[in-house]
Amino acid sequence: MGIAVVNSGGANISSVLHALHRLGAEPRFTADTKIISAADRVILPGVGAAGRAMDVLRSHGLTEVIRKLTQPVLGICLGMQLLFESSEEDDTRLLGLIPARLHLLPEADGLRVPHMGWNAITNQRRDPLSDPLDNKWFYFVHSYAAPIGDWTLATSTHGRTFSAIVREENFYGAQFHPERSAKAGAELLRGFLEAPLK
Repeated sequence: MGIAVVNSGGANISSVLHALHRLGAEPRFTADTKIISAADRVILPGVGAAGRAMDVLRSHGLTEVIRKLTQPVLGICLGMQLLFESSEEDDTRLLGLIPARLHLLPEADGLRVPHMGWNAITNQRRDPLSDPLDNKWFYFVHSYAAPIGDWTLATSTHGRTFSAIVREENFYGAQFHPERSAKAGAELLRGFLEAPLK
């Protein structure tokens, strides 16, 4: 199986690649549009600012390529956020695959932003990727979060409830870091690589 990990300028690339190698996969870290388009699975990782990540994608000529992908795609952390329409962060326009805007998490009830730490997720609807993950714990690091909508497969809560796993057609996203989430994270990545995602 061909697995492309998109060069989006993020800082979590090595840990994502190592997590995939532990599962026996041989991913290709690339900005090559032909390799990405031909891959069986595509992973869009990311850590940092949404505006800078979009600049990197544009500089590689990848924005339209990603929008037109028909194979399963998984956005991780910032990579998930890039699937949405826009973000409050620097009022950034994103890929526009999910029709919603990301908002800054509230500093409520003594909770700090960014949200850093382990949280459980709660499934909201059935899907081969998220079905085995209900009530499992994952590691989050983020300040902005996606609202809940028809695209929401699972939620978590930090100040308010937000989308933790999303799906829009063939585009999936995980707000947390599966590559840092021990057994549960490996289960999500294995499901993305092996489950019949249609």
